[in-house]
Amino acid sequence: MINLGNKIFEVMAAKEWLVTNGLGGYASSSIVGANTRRYHGLLVAAMNPPTDRKVLVSKVEETIVVKEEIFSLSSNQYPGVIHPQGYAYLDRFERDPLPKAVFAGAAFQIAKTVFMVHGENTTVVEYKNEGKDAFELELNPLLVFRDYHSLFHEDPYFDFYVEQSSETFLKVYPHYGAPSIQVQFDKGRFEPQASWYRSLEYAAEQERGLDFQEDAKGIGCIRVNLQPGEKMYLRFSTETEAERLSFEEIKSQEIQRLQSLGQGQNNAFLRDLVIAGDQFLVHRASTNSSTLIAGYPWFTDWGRDTMIAMRGLTIAQGNQEASKSILRTFLQYLDQGMLPNRFPDQGEAPEYNTIDATLWLFVVLHEYHEKFQDIDFISELFPRLKEIIDWHIEGTRYNIHTTPEGLIFGGEGLAQLTWMDARVGDFVVTPRQGCPVEINALWYNALRIFSTFGEILQQDHHSYLKLADQVLTAFRKFFITEAGYLNDVIIPDGYVDNAIRPNQIYAISLPHSLLTKTESVKVLANIEDHLYTDYGLRTLNTESPAFKPHYGGNQWERDTAYHQGTVWAFLWGEYALAYLKVKGNTKKNSQELMHKLQSLKLHFYESDCLHGISEIFDGATPAQGRGCFQQAWSVGMLIKVLFEIQIKD
Repeated sequence: MINLGNKIFEVMAAKEWLVTNGLGGYASSSIVGANTRRYHGLLVAAMNPPTDRKVLVSKVEETIVVKEEIFSLSSNQYPGVIHPQGYAYLDRFERDPLPKAVFAGAAFQIAKTVFMVHGENTTVVEYKNEGKDAFELELNPLLVFRDYHSLFHEDPYFDFYVEQSSETFLKVYPHYGAPSIQVQFDKGRFEPQASWYRSLEYAAEQERGLDFQEDAKGIGCIRVNLQPGEKMYLRFSTETEAERLSFEEIKSQEIQRLQSLGQGQNNAFLRDLVIAGDQFLVHRASTNSSTLIAGYPWFTDWGRDTMIAMRGLTIAQGNQEASKSILRTFLQYLDQGMLPNRFPDQGEAPEYNTIDATLWLFVVLHEYHEKFQDIDFISELFPRLKEIIDWHIEGTRYNIHTTPEGLIFGGEGLAQLTWMDARVGDFVVTPRQGCPVEINALWYNALRIFSTFGEILQQDHHSYLKLADQVLTAFRKFFITEAGYLNDVIIPDGYVDNAIRPNQIYAISLPHSLLTKTESVKVLANIEDHLYTDYGLRTLNTESPAFKPHYGGNQWERDTAYHQGTVWAFLWGEYALAYLKVKGNTKKNSQELMHKLQSLKLHFYESDCLHGISEIFDGATPAQGRGCFQQAWSVGMLIKVLFEIQIKD
């Protein structure tokens, strides 16, 4: 439960919640009900799961009438004013397992709970009179019809025609020929009254230097009298009307589904992370299989993010079928030895501008095999794995090829192929063409893992094992510095980028280390001295002239800071794995990691998206979450670490 002693709108509106539907659709807002982002909405539907997301229901304006006294529970930011100021009535907010806001005044107390129907573009809002007196509840849904990246404005074309098929069921057509938005309520009466709510302002968009004003259409008011202890339900959906369970049963079913996810966990934080991690596992319609959303509210499924995140989100948890389904999703699009970098929002043609997503596949399969001992699945994929390695040896897209020394080289033109991929127009922020350190650590691991699989399957693998030995020799020659840390990018016998970056952590944390114990100790110490924070690792050391202490502002300011010092939460997990390998997975070291984890734990429960882990934090003084408010690999890597150390409450 969140402490709401400080009733300052900006403070309360900065706390957000999210529920999802397993399709890529979601509902999200601030705890006070004021939308602060273009991505907020009570129904954001995935029309082509998990993509083509559209905001259909912005919010509901809520008013209580008690003995002719009116209390507005809503809060909206307009130019120069917050109106109404319902946030002043917010008594408490709970997030276990569903978001529940309780508003209270001298004459009333009402609880509002939001949930989605798993597998449907359907959001349900429950209102319960928790006070001692009866009251009338007035609900005015505000609708929009737009892509979730855009904004909506008053337009005569969008008339939001209402077709009332029964006293408690409406079909709203945003414009002629558009699919309907269904509005259903289990009690009360609807009074039509069309109106525009103009110039709603979204502070988070303003901070990002983007357009931040929107209009929304009110279609009328739903009025219902609620006695003490009585509930009513309001449903928004794109689904066709069908026989269904009662609203109470639907809610109970979703609570049971969520609670079952965390069953058996001895650590409450791990249990809640597992439940939060389920939000990323979604159905992809184009392949009729599972995939992972990289982050809410604006990412779709990305190859790199999926491979890293699924280590904790599915494999560590023992979800074998989901793991196989995700891998098959991406392998369906294997082309020229490369997995897709991402699936665009619109259309199904994937993009392949990544050098590491494909190499991460081998690490994922290593962990999959360690967990499930499923040699049949490894055997099924082995020819694809050989295809990948052979393409990388001979050369594939973006000048990705093996150098005479055995290292992997990649990059041409403006293409950004590693995870440090920020680019603004023709300006490449972190040009890493050549042989990046983490890519070659992954390449070495891919060769070693493939050789292990080949030995198990009695397939020819000796030439690949020999190449792995060659890579190890070259890696040690070109990447290890006299100062004890690792170069970030090299071109053999040529270019050297010796910036202190976190990419060197993978030389320790991956299954097959490229360093001696003494070297690993030095590299880990360097990372702790220059890059470590309790929220993750900095992407650049603070002494570098290129270091950016703050992530924010317009697109140029944000993108040029993205990998120039900004802290990434998912790297905390990789640091923890390296820490355990260097210092030992002992009870003492596990307890030390749990102590280091306290800042991210408090962030999860009390800041930004409640029960979520943000994508990034400021480089100088990390505290407030930045970027996506719920990021798959941020959550997934914490889950993986907690399964590794198995600390009980």
